[in-house]
Amino acid sequence: MPASPSTARAINDRLALRLLQEEGPLTAGQLKERTGLSRPTVADLVERLAAAGFIQVVGEAGAQRRGPNARLYGLVADRAHLAALDVRTEGVRLVVADLLGAVLAEASLSVDTREATGAAVERTIALLERTAKEAGVERLHTIGVGAPGLVDPVTGALRDSTKLPEWHRRLVPALQERLGARVLVENETNLAALAERRDGVARDRDTFVLLWLGLGIGAAVVLDGVLRRGASGGTGEVGFLPVPGTGGLPSATGCDGGFHDLAWAGAVLSLAGEYGLVGAAEPLERAFDVVREAAGASGGAAEEFLDALAGRLAIGAAAVVAVLDPGCVVLAGEVGRAGGDALARRVAVRLAAMSPLVTEVRAGILGGGAVLSGALVTAREAAQEAVYSP
Repeated sequence: MPASPSTARAINDRLALRLLQEEGPLTAGQLKERTGLSRPTVADLVERLAAAGFIQVVGEAGAQRRGPNARLYGLVADRAHLAALDVRTEGVRLVVADLLGAVLAEASLSVDTREATGAAVERTIALLERTAKEAGVERLHTIGVGAPGLVDPVTGALRDSTKLPEWHRRLVPALQERLGARVLVENETNLAALAERRDGVARDRDTFVLLWLGLGIGAAVVLDGVLRRGASGGTGEVGFLPVPGTGGLPSATGCDGGFHDLAWAGAVLSLAGEYGLVGAAEPLERAFDVVREAAGASGGAAEEFLDALAGRLAIGAAAVVAVLDPGCVVLAGEVGRAGGDALARRVAVRLAAMSPLVTEVRAGILGGGAVLSGALVTAREAAQEAVYSP
């Protein structure tokens, strides 16, 4: 049975809106080419979507062209507003953006580990409210939150963990209650993978594994274009991988003795100390600088350190590759970005020696900002789906 005229119009409108979401502004002629609809049908849907406040003229396709087809139509960006938060143990970074993801304002705050739960939550929400107000935003439609730890795949809530501060779990329901916005929480490493796939080094990959290498470590798995979370939300907890070289085994209550002990920032700093590249009592963040400096050096202890680090990372990567055969591993986070192509090449060589599965190793290009970018991508896609539904 053919669709009714109203159903056909809704399908056409949704198709046009999806194209504008994915590709950005298009002319009526470009919409005709991409949808396969007739010129009159496209003209009708453009008029209909503009009248509904979904789209507007945002420019012209070229100065040499004139007429209706030269007009560029884009989504109305201020129909709703978004926020994204990167929640870490030591603080929060956040941005406020329009519905197309253009950042309007950003801010950050530090949270002392001794600060009371209620105070940390209140300061975070107050900062978000103040930042939104400074951006001229009265109400937030959707908020994306990236945080360490497991996210329950059923409830979407952060699961209880003795390793993480309680204010992380209290923040999401407090945001919902105080601001009345839709709040979406996701593991930070998963968000980094979404960001690298949309705007980073994995844009051409439907299947890959991202290794997050920073103050902590983790992994995100994307198979056939879908982020895989697992039955309990724990896909990618590679810190618990039993690997040689740690002198112990991980347990159900902690990843000490697992791959974590080879690759987290403290382990990287200790390794750099073995090669005389750092002194004692250096802050953990110094590990990122050491990796960056070694990646730019030639010869000597710096290259030896980078070789040793690559060997460690390849051990964890080989275990993941043996199970998933992703064809591509992205080294992300602060260490991955600091090491760049120099570290990625070394890991690829060592991985090839350990595994018969052909695997490309790439350096992530978004660094620590990938979590915030991924949170914004998540908020934007969810909000557009809700707002741009004719």
